[in-house]
Parts: sequence; C-alpha cells; structure tokens
Amino acid sequence: MPPPRTRGTALRHRLAELRGPDVPAKALDARALAALAANPGCARRAILDGAGVNKAALASALGSPSAFGQSQFALTRGNAFEAKVKADGGAELLRLVHEKLDRCAEPPAEARVPDLTATGPQGRTARTALELREATAHPGAWTLLDHPMLALDVAGSPAFLEPDAVVVHPDGSWTVVEIKSFPLLDGSADPAKVGAAARQAAVYVLALEEVAARLDPSPRVRHRILLVCPRDFSNLPAASAVDIRKQRAVTARQLTRLTRIEDIAEALPEGTCFSPELPADELTAAVESVPATYAPECLSACELAFHCRARSRETGAVTSLGRPVRAELGGLTTVEDVLAAARGEAGNPADPAVAALRRAAALRAEALEAACR
Repeated sequence: MPPPRTRGTALRHRLAELRGPDVPAKALDARALAALAANPGCARRAILDGAGVNKAALASALGSPSAFGQSQFALTRGNAFEAKVKADGGAELLRLVHEKLDRCAEPPAEARVPDLTATGPQGRTARTALELREATAHPGAWTLLDHPMLALDVAGSPAFLEPDAVVVHPDGSWTVVEIKSFPLLDGSADPAKVGAAARQAAVYVLALEEVAARLDPSPRVRHRILLVCPRDFSNLPAASAVDIRKQRAVTARQLTRLTRIEDIAEALPEGTCFSPELPADELTAAVESVPATYAPECLSACELAFHCRARSRETGAVTSLGRPVRAELGGLTTVEDVLAAARGEAGNPADPAVAALRRAAALRAEALEAACR
C-alpha cells in the first residue's frame, strides 16, 4: 500500500496538474517575486507563479503576446556598465558603499573578492553561504561577493536568486547592491524604476536573512541597499542609498500568502489546467476562473498584462484607470457606476465620492454652457 501523501506533496502534485502533463515548472526569480509584491491582491498571478506556469507562452496562446522584458541593447549596455562598476576588484563599488552607507568604517583600501564558482545552483548557494560565514567570522575587512547565489523558500520549493553583489562590512553586517542602467539625473531617478529596484532588492534581503538566521550569532542584514546607476548621461557610476523596509515587509507578506496557495488551488474547478497547448476557449476559461487585479503598473511587470487589461476594459473596471483613481471612487467599481453617479441616476448622495462626482459634473456643465455663449 503506498504511503499517504503529505500536504506539501499533494500541493506539488496539484500545481503540476495546473501546469499540464509533462510541462516543467518555470523557476521563480527575483523579478517575478518582486512583481508579486507590487500587486499582492492578484490571485491569478499568485497561482500561475506558484504553479510555475510560463506566463509568456500562456499570453501568446491567449492571443495577447507579451512585450515584457529588456531589449538586447539594454542588456548589453547594462552588462557593460556593471563590469565598469566592478572593475579593479570592485574598488569603485566599495568606495560608493563606504560613502553612502558606512562612513564610520575604515575606507576600503583593499577587499576580499572570493571565487564563488561551483556546480549547479545548489552548489553555488552552498558556496555563497560558506563565504558569507567566513567573512562574518573575521571582522575588520571588506568583502565583495560578485553575483552570489541565494535560495529563498517559495511555496515549499527553493527559488534561486542572484543579486548583482553583496558586501560584507568590517562590522560583519551585509548589504545588497543593485546595479541598474537607468540614469540618476541631478541625483534622482525615475521613481517607478527605483521602486521596482527596491522591490527586487527586498527579495534578496529576505533570502540573506534566511542565511543569517542559520549563523550564531546572526549577522545584521542592512535594510538600506545601495542602488548604483550611471550619472546623468555619462557612463560614470553614481549611487544612492535606498531604504527598502516597506518593500521587504510587503514582499514577506506576499510570500506568506503564496505559501498558502493551496487555498487558491482548491477553489478552482476540477480539471483546471493552464497548459498553452489547450484549445483557446478552454485556456481562456481556465485563466478567467481565477480573479485578477489589473492595474496599469502590471504592464511593466507581468506577461499577462495585455490580456488582463483587455478584460478589465471590457467589464468597465475602474482599476484600468489606475489604483489612485480606484481608491478615490470607494464603492464605485465600474465606469458605468461612476457615470451614473455623476449624472445623479444612482449612488448615495451622502457618499463623498458620489458628491464629488456630481459637483464635478455640475462644474463641467457650467463651463460648457459658458463656452457656448
């Protein structure tokens, strides 16, 4: 008689069924986990990522192919800039870490840059953990880990993550470094891009905290990361310290929710499958069986954004206009509800959102009447 399945085994079997027969799971990376944190209310994204579904292939099969991702030119430019920042044993990178995050420490005249080469992601993860332990056990020196490999438990499976760099300070604390190719103009960058980088760094911080928790005493993982970008329109590096405590908290909550993904899976109709090989009508029905929370920000973070946007517009959902608009409208969830409230055909006049809409409609009517005189 076969042994009974554990809860984790049953969940993995259910998620494999959702992917489709013999379809390998697409591994989660830091970008995907950060995108989950950017839209924590989207059950559709949670179940698809938890099941390891290839959302790019899924979007193409649904007739809404994704334009999500970086161009080859952007990747080449980013790699060249990262190599420049890390040249000479990371001297410039460590100088920026010292200047922006740890001025009380001795300047990094030299630093350890250990070799993290190993076989496979598990081997690289173990090698990274060993070097972090060694650097922390011998304080007083700077250590730069170039492209370390970290593991974060997601829905019972390890997600292997590769930050640009991790720096061990002379006091034994650890800092995540993110190197991006978008510019810092007059000391500031595009807030949306900085926010995306902060969410991605928060994933790395959570993974580092798991490594730190296994050491005694546990070293401090700093919640201010270093963001390195080109200065203005040059190729010279500039840096900014970014506090990612809020992003870390949101990401941790979302990952906790993702580990309970069986609740979403159990609510799906029996036989639901997200394999791109299914007929279009069956696949569409399967995807639509999971509620989505679309917002314009999804266009830069999710491969299914075009599909979800089309459905959001078809139903007239106000979330397609952006989260700030949705927040201002309270219980009015569709564009038709909003227009009816503005015309005085529906809605409670005591509702502040309804009152504001009717006032705006009256002012518009007055302005149009005055313009026609």
